[in-house]
Amino acid sequence: MHSITRIKLSIMMFLEFFIWGAWFVTLGTFLGNNLKASDLESASVFSTQSFGAIIAPFIIGMIADKYFNAERILGILHLVGAVLMYQMYQSTEVGTFYPYVFAYMVAYMPTLALVNSVSFRQMKNPEKEFSTIRVWGTLGWIAAGLSISYIFHWDSAEGIGQGLLRNTFLMAGVASAILGVYSFLLPKTPPVKSEGSSSVSEILGLDAIKLLKSRDFLIFFLASVLICIPLAFYYQNANPFLTDVGLENPTGKMTIGQISEVLFLLLLPVFFSKYGFKKTILVGMVAWAVRYVLFAYGNAGELSFMLIIGIALHGICYDFFFVSGQIYTDARAGEKYKSSAQGLVTLATYGVGMLIGFWVAGYIGEYYRGAGAENLWQSIWLVPAGIAAVVALLFLLLFRDQKTPKAEVPAFEPETDRSPAVTSLP
Repeated sequence: MHSITRIKLSIMMFLEFFIWGAWFVTLGTFLGNNLKASDLESASVFSTQSFGAIIAPFIIGMIADKYFNAERILGILHLVGAVLMYQMYQSTEVGTFYPYVFAYMVAYMPTLALVNSVSFRQMKNPEKEFSTIRVWGTLGWIAAGLSISYIFHWDSAEGIGQGLLRNTFLMAGVASAILGVYSFLLPKTPPVKSEGSSSVSEILGLDAIKLLKSRDFLIFFLASVLICIPLAFYYQNANPFLTDVGLENPTGKMTIGQISEVLFLLLLPVFFSKYGFKKTILVGMVAWAVRYVLFAYGNAGELSFMLIIGIALHGICYDFFFVSGQIYTDARAGEKYKSSAQGLVTLATYGVGMLIGFWVAGYIGEYYRGAGAENLWQSIWLVPAGIAAVVALLFLLLFRDQKTPKAEVPAFEPETDRSPAVTSLP
């Protein structure tokens, strides 16, 4: 790949995930402090990610892949996103904020697949080249978090008190406008002409539903959906929790999670080959329970190390479960159903599983606040800890670790890249 093309794609990836990291991490804190949203109202807002993820495959699979250049659609969607971000920046109540964030998620989620499409089409050897491009997306996400905490101080007690968190939408909107214009300068990526047309069932991965006839794959599938409930608690509550307990620069410190993803992904092939799928995925499940126990009993004072360890466990939580699950799915599906199987699992997890998880988190938060819980956050975090522990126990007892064909660990693609909208992902 030409060096100029590599630079262009790296900038594209950096901006793509800078935009997401610039507002999504602090969304829960913004909703509670700026818009005075209840837990259920916050759940409704976070659920737009799942709805966007469910809708996005249709945009990519039935429109973008067939009729338009990927870079042009990418540009248009980000320009639309910039306008919607500005509307979110101006919103003063949840009722006016919700339609804009819903429309934004429908526009943004397809871009996760589009940046991959633009990248892959320029590569001669994606297995070796993609990771060096994709890592700039992680750097963009980290840069956004560090900027919020250490440059602008929008998530400080003073900043939150002055309502400065709303500026995160303005920052994301400016970045979205820049990427929207910049996308038209990217290498041309015309649609690939193929015989026939993709059916709805193929796009959503429903062709692979027959794999659920296998008892072990069914258990893994159900465990994947259920473990997304604790994951939703993290997205929805982590930043508000860290802010409430008084941890300094919470958004910046949460980037430790992305750094740990990179590190643990490097260890995953060794662990996976030595201990097998079942033990690897169990470690991931147990890590979810451990991190929430650490959140439940840690504080911003002398026990702040427990909060930091809980954040750092994100690499194990995500890589050891979700990436291992992708490897397992790839191996069990066989050549015929590989793409469909990955689509089915991602749709069920980030579409259905996360949707359930956001609402469970909302109801739990609402319940304990209404009950006047003495240790509110401890009560909240022990719920996902218990869910993760139960899922791990059931998986341990019911899943048989049969030998599967060897599958390669995929190129580095951190959590922020995995979504049912990303139909081109393995």
